[in-house]
Amino acid sequence: MLKSLRLAALVSVITLTPFGLASAFAGPLKVVASFSIIEDFAKNVGGDRIEVTTLVGPDGDAHVYEPKPADAMAMAKADVVLVNGLHFEGFLQRLVEASATKASIVELTKGVEPIKMKEEFEEGEADGAHADHHHGDIDPHAFQSIANAKIYVKNIADAFCAADAEGCDTYKTNADAYTQKLTETEEDVKATIASIPEDKRIIITSHDAFGYFEHEYGLTFLAPEGISTEAEASAADVAALIKQVKEDKASAVFVENITNARLIEQIASETGLKVGGTLYSDALSPADGPASTYIDMMHHNVATIKGAIVGS
Repeated sequence: MLKSLRLAALVSVITLTPFGLASAFAGPLKVVASFSIIEDFAKNVGGDRIEVTTLVGPDGDAHVYEPKPADAMAMAKADVVLVNGLHFEGFLQRLVEASATKASIVELTKGVEPIKMKEEFEEGEADGAHADHHHGDIDPHAFQSIANAKIYVKNIADAFCAADAEGCDTYKTNADAYTQKLTETEEDVKATIASIPEDKRIIITSHDAFGYFEHEYGLTFLAPEGISTEAEASAADVAALIKQVKEDKASAVFVENITNARLIEQIASETGLKVGGTLYSDALSPADGPASTYIDMMHHNVATIKGAIVGS
């Protein structure tokens, strides 16, 4: 009898162990985010059900990023890879091939209505950009519109639900809560811009990263460089911009966290405009900075713009 009980117990252990192990070692969803803004979206949707590796970190420039071996390893292990799309990540195809990843590659701009880059940059971008970084004539910086950010968030929730059905309710609840915060942020952004006189809403930044922001919120952005930071502005481009600034009476110039300030300082010197501060364009700040989340970035950018033009 005792022998038979022991045998039954042994069978029970053998039968149940795989399920116990699966439960104990079922780790978080492994997610790769191509750059820091997407990382922030992913964390807001995924919470503690995901583990995120970010390729291009705070203050990093995805336009010129060169992947490291560790990036390929992270991609190989990933369940989901979140990318902007619209050819924003010029390095992506090489990295996908090098990693041989089986993960879902999710383009978060799916469902976004893309806008064209400004005409003055079209020829220069096509001629100057490396094939890996060529954007065509579409502006990929769709995340600079909060309405588009909500589309990114929905796409992330859908991707996480597809990869982790058990967590789907959590992802949807988190996405809804975060989307509400984005709506409140957008209202604040619109109110801040409305408080800037209409004849003072022309400003200068390093590269043409704010087309969607301009389209959505009614500021005009001028830039010496096109939508990619890879192709440097020529002397003729800078001269033409300085002439345009003087004619259009721009109100302030701003450096970007991902670009060299030298060019903007030159423009400021030759136009008599002051440098109004730093705007965050393609990357968030480090954790101790003023734009460590997407929502903080939006608040910081409009407050900086208003502060430079009409005071705080």
